[in-house]
Amino acid sequence: MPWNDNGNNQGNNGGPWGGGPSGGNNGGPWGGGSNNNPGRQTPPEFDKIFRDMKNSFGGKMGGGSSGKIIILGLIIMIGFWAVSGFYRVNPQQQGVVLRFGEWVRTTPPGLHYHLPFPIEQVMTPDVTRDNRLEIGFRDIGGRSASRRDVADESQMITGDENIVDIDFVVFWRIADAGAYLFNLADPDQTIKVAAEAVMRETIGQTDIQTVLTEGRQNVQVAVRQKLQELLDEYRTGVRVREIQLLAVDPPADVIDSFNDVQRARQDRDRLKNEAEAFRNDIVPRARGEAARLVAEAEAYREEVVNRAKGDASRFDQVYKAYEVNQDVTRERIYIETIEEVFGNIEKIIIDEDGKSVVPYLPLKELGGRSTSGTGGN
Repeated sequence: MPWNDNGNNQGNNGGPWGGGPSGGNNGGPWGGGSNNNPGRQTPPEFDKIFRDMKNSFGGKMGGGSSGKIIILGLIIMIGFWAVSGFYRVNPQQQGVVLRFGEWVRTTPPGLHYHLPFPIEQVMTPDVTRDNRLEIGFRDIGGRSASRRDVADESQMITGDENIVDIDFVVFWRIADAGAYLFNLADPDQTIKVAAEAVMRETIGQTDIQTVLTEGRQNVQVAVRQKLQELLDEYRTGVRVREIQLLAVDPPADVIDSFNDVQRARQDRDRLKNEAEAFRNDIVPRARGEAARLVAEAEAYREEVVNRAKGDASRFDQVYKAYEVNQDVTRERIYIETIEEVFGNIEKIIIDEDGKSVVPYLPLKELGGRSTSGTGGN
């Protein structure tokens, strides 16, 4: 080899790093070789290297006690990090857990746990607060008495092709916080558009007179039901609590003419009600009078018929008695007739020659009068 000493066989051998097999170092960059295997290279001692690095690191940190303090501090920090995953949801809230920004679950009120930040985080929106959405108008300065009309939202066509101006309010709450936050890009605008569409559909199937008078409550109920069904179909996580119709009027351009029509209808209804009241008063009385006359006529008919039957029966009896004994019957009929004729007239008795008048003494009357007087005493 060019780096060997050819003149001295006893010199170093086996490479540029040292001696050959006869003595000294042999055959590699890490030191001497073996006489038995002059071509083998000895690997480095990695355990010794790591041990030296540990000792060197420990020496720089001040010894083994400082390393333990660092490890203990790391354990405490990990513990605090793990404990930070506990969270509480208040009774008026719902917990929305996000894992790397993705909605994974919704938790009810109470104490819960999620993987600490930055793995998971939680949002707790209020789900018991009533949210108010105004359609057809806008409050000015927070006062409901001062409103600015929005004609594009409030004017609608009724079922009988009239135009009506409607201002209404939608009250809603969050039912599912996760669906509310992540299924809609703009929840308020979505609810507003859906409510306006449902109201237009309902008004388009209703006459203007019904909307202006007794049908307002039915419109509110129908709109709330249809709006809730539509929002459930969209999976908005919203619950509609109430629909309130604040103002239902004809357009301002024709309101005077419309009021004249309304007054005419009111007069018509008033006159109709008065006529109905008069009919309800006179008809029952006429029916009662007719029923009374019919009853009296029926009673008179019964009386006359019964009297005629009685007279006929009495005549038959008298006739039968007359056939049995004509003289006696004729005498009795004569006496009864004279008694009937003279019974109710004032009587004056004159003697046979007609010269003197014999006073008539009413014995029956005197007897009755004396009897009543005696009873009184």
